[in-house]
Amino acid sequence: MDSGVKLTNVVVLGSTGSVGRSALSVIEHDGGVRLGVHGLGAHTSWETLVDQALACRPRYITLTDPKAAACVNGQLRGTGVEVLSGPDGLIRMVQDDQTDRVLSAIVGAAGLQSTWAALEAGKIVALANKETLVVAGPLVMDLARQRGGSILPVDSEHSAIFQALRSGQDREVRRVILTSSGGPFRGRTRRELANVSAEEAMRHPTWRMGPKISVDSATLMNKALEVIEARWLFDLKPEQIEVVVHPESIVHSMVEFVDGSVIAQLSPPDMRLPIQYALTYPDRVPGACPLLDLTKAFSLTFEPPDGETFPCLELGFEVMRRGGTAGAALNAANEAAVARFLAGEIGFLDIPRACRAALDNHTFNPRPTLDELWVVDAWARQEVRRWRS
Repeated sequence: MDSGVKLTNVVVLGSTGSVGRSALSVIEHDGGVRLGVHGLGAHTSWETLVDQALACRPRYITLTDPKAAACVNGQLRGTGVEVLSGPDGLIRMVQDDQTDRVLSAIVGAAGLQSTWAALEAGKIVALANKETLVVAGPLVMDLARQRGGSILPVDSEHSAIFQALRSGQDREVRRVILTSSGGPFRGRTRRELANVSAEEAMRHPTWRMGPKISVDSATLMNKALEVIEARWLFDLKPEQIEVVVHPESIVHSMVEFVDGSVIAQLSPPDMRLPIQYALTYPDRVPGACPLLDLTKAFSLTFEPPDGETFPCLELGFEVMRRGGTAGAALNAANEAAVARFLAGEIGFLDIPRACRAALDNHTFNPRPTLDELWVVDAWARQEVRRWRS
């Protein structure tokens, strides 16, 4: 039976990662009423991508790693699924005339190119890749305005702010307050963090995520990047953004208005809810997420972040205030430092030190072009790869 609802064709970039898998769960739960999979993108996980393609039957799949793409031989023969490869494959999918929304969930600065391409084509981008706005926030937002595209947040914190902002006008906003779980090391001292392992850093108390974002949550760099993202996404002044630690992860963020009212968005910690909202906006529809049971006793606690133990957070505020090339330098340095930490080459506390060094020593440009941002990105990565504590 025809529901009368136009199907939204979705391209999921980073479909084999945690956010991508959650997005496919949302689309599957929809049952083809509102949402359909038009394209899937991954880097090297070709076997998982093939399984997803067999289940979803998209028009396209893309593997950005050529060797992985070459492994997909006859597995999709006869399915009507076209196999693409490389960054050009992602661009073709996101700019396809039949693509309505693009879920950008590629980890790191690598997600910028495909998000940029989608916005160039005037698409709606459900953005889970915060690094896009950290690296090139002003340029990306200007592109969206010029081409008629739009960005809808997928991070639970930014989705919460986006929803709460609907309670008032922009001029009525006093501040936004991003919440942080505090990560797996909340309450630890710097001495206690000196020798923590990568395995310990990835044991997030609330969310189940990939290695890189899990380490970012442990250092609070994830929150630092979210602060920068919020600055550009919501066109805020630096003094309008604050962070509080909220270990229960029920209040996902808040907006305080000039009259003193604070509007918060609450829900159990489940990424499917903000993903679904970004894919179905402006509509709200029943979903697969558990409901918040307010008949059971529970407490909500809030505390200030420990900036001395977790200096990455202050790096985020500094970069937000400076703008320019600072975001590209910080993000690239952090990606390289986290990679070295996961490889056992540097310690946990070396991550903010390496980022500090790259930020201080890069040639700052207040109004860079996109090409100039990529130069800073490459420089910062190289600097951190040879950095010694």
